[in-house]
Amino acid sequence: MWHDTKGIDVKMRMVGLLMVIAGMTFLNFGAESAEVVVNKDNIGHARHRHRHNPPHETTRDPARFWTSRSGAKLNLPVEQDAFFFVVFGDRTGGPAKGVSVLADAVRDTNLLEPDLVMTVGDLIQGYSEQAAWLEQMEEFKGIMDELICPWFPVAGNHDTYWRGPKGKKPVGEHDESFEKHFGPLWYAFEHKNCWFIALYSDEGNPETGEKSFRKPECQTMSPAQFEWLASVLKAAKDADHIFLFLHHPRWLRGGYGDDWDKVHQLLLEAGNVSAVFGGHIHRMRSDPRDGIEYVTLATVGGGQSGFIPSAGYLHQFHIVTVRKQQIAIASIPVGDIMDVREITGSMQEECLSLATQQPEFSTDLKVDLEGNAQGQVCATMMNTSSRPIDITALLESEDNRWRILPDHGHVTLDPEVTHEFVFEVQRVASPVDVSFRSLELVTQMEYLTDGYRYPIPEQRLEVPIEVELQKPDLPANERALILDGAQGHVSIASSRVPLPDGPLTLECWMRGHNFGKRVGLLAKTESSDYGIFVSRGEPHFSIFLDDKYVTARPGAEILKKNRWYHVAGVFDGCEVRLYVDGQLVGVTAGNGKRRTNNLPLIIGADVNGRGRATSHFDGMVDEIRLSATARYSGEQFMPQRRFHADESTLLLFHADGDVGRWIYDSSSHQNHAPLSPGAVVGAVPE
Repeated sequence: MWHDTKGIDVKMRMVGLLMVIAGMTFLNFGAESAEVVVNKDNIGHARHRHRHNPPHETTRDPARFWTSRSGAKLNLPVEQDAFFFVVFGDRTGGPAKGVSVLADAVRDTNLLEPDLVMTVGDLIQGYSEQAAWLEQMEEFKGIMDELICPWFPVAGNHDTYWRGPKGKKPVGEHDESFEKHFGPLWYAFEHKNCWFIALYSDEGNPETGEKSFRKPECQTMSPAQFEWLASVLKAAKDADHIFLFLHHPRWLRGGYGDDWDKVHQLLLEAGNVSAVFGGHIHRMRSDPRDGIEYVTLATVGGGQSGFIPSAGYLHQFHIVTVRKQQIAIASIPVGDIMDVREITGSMQEECLSLATQQPEFSTDLKVDLEGNAQGQVCATMMNTSSRPIDITALLESEDNRWRILPDHGHVTLDPEVTHEFVFEVQRVASPVDVSFRSLELVTQMEYLTDGYRYPIPEQRLEVPIEVELQKPDLPANERALILDGAQGHVSIASSRVPLPDGPLTLECWMRGHNFGKRVGLLAKTESSDYGIFVSRGEPHFSIFLDDKYVTARPGAEILKKNRWYHVAGVFDGCEVRLYVDGQLVGVTAGNGKRRTNNLPLIIGADVNGRGRATSHFDGMVDEIRLSATARYSGEQFMPQRRFHADESTLLLFHADGDVGRWIYDSSSHQNHAPLSPGAVVGAVPE
């Protein structure tokens, strides 16, 4: 598949597309007529606020409306014929794989099922002798014939210009071949009281026969074609709309000269020409003139710089919705149409599983006191879905003192297959200071179906690396971890916290500046594992046992702002208990096996399914300890202001000071953790 849609708001575009296709009318509740409201909304929406057409006609026909309820009266759309068609831009001038873009556009169009598809020329690469021309023609037609609706060709310079040995150029170059295999160079047809006219903009110099789109004398309409066009416009005088299609947008003048002026005057006199479509320039443009829409398309596989996708430099096609009194035109980037029938419940669950999958890390990498490191980082991932997936993995760091080989790994995995990405890593000796940054594993996945590659959101996970740090001195004045409530937190990889199933104690001292509706304090909860929350000032401790959370809470908002509290969650195998300042404030009976996850333990927030911090805590945290034992029992105890490590201690952050950008772990496991932006170790105010 081929995608070139950076910078485009896909969701809003798809909503607009569905409205165009379905001919939707905004329902008017309780009003007799629809009002045009311009530049007014209540959601801060700032894109496409203008309307090009008046609202659709509506009616209140009681014979068409049934209900067994009373309520505000609803307007119905007026019953009138409407249809839509699609216009493809240039295929040529790009890489050979541009035919894949064309195939994508055909797939998208089949999902929409328009009445017909028009092209605006440059169907093949051309500029060749007959043999190559015929091969490319067969390729293009083979792809376009996959459309389930009729399609109509328009000739462009790539389709008709001949290149070969000097003296062998046939008269008219490839004109005859085009007409034999694609269709007439100019023609017209009628559909639903609308006329479609295909013109030929490469007839060449009428005196020399030279074909060129850079010379005005070669860009003129012959008397024969002009007279034919006049006769068609006369025949179509009673049509609701007339649409014209040609390759070169001659109305842009420049190298095209001013020959189009006489054509424009002819169209203007007809009175019912609604739009003219062209291509060639490989970017979108709208140049309305005298009530006629002049529209230039970009590409469906042609040479595309992608310079400003949102301003029309992209692979796209137009969709035109036709009503008796008006037309609507919208652009759809190739590859953005979603197949509703393909997104089944099981497919969605599989994509969700892939998006939340955490790789298994193994590494012998260790950063010593001098900042040296050398070893391997291995990340194992599995395709948990029933379809093949593409995975690209790479290690990155904002610290340029790391050396990593290879620069990335790529693999296609069949269902239930596991792959290990192996990276050789070295760090140039330099201090573990504030500019030190760890390594991140970046993974990009695509879920592969028969007709589409569904991109899974990119994941970035910090690699759990053992770092040797100098223990900070005991400060003269009290210090604590200060968190900003917006992004500040500390994340400890799950693999660094080997908590066995069974008893545990999670505790800290905390002082909240504010308590929001949902606030994580110490947590790795995601339909599994354990955590302490202080939402709205009501603390609670939860642990996932067997198939549900067991939670201890006081049932009241007992925490006050700007006051220090000791908070401890305890599980002893039979009960889940919550203590505040040594007093038992909540207890719930519970037992069973703890459901674990490989998400990080977050200090100062909760964690989401992708390992990111969410529901942040605004305040200070000190003396954070996780223990593989039930430290407290009974109704009350006297909490220590400074904890000590023992054989059951898995984590212990005194927050005495930061070492570089790390907070020091005083347990024997040395699980020093980096501070995120918005998190600092600082002095506690008096």
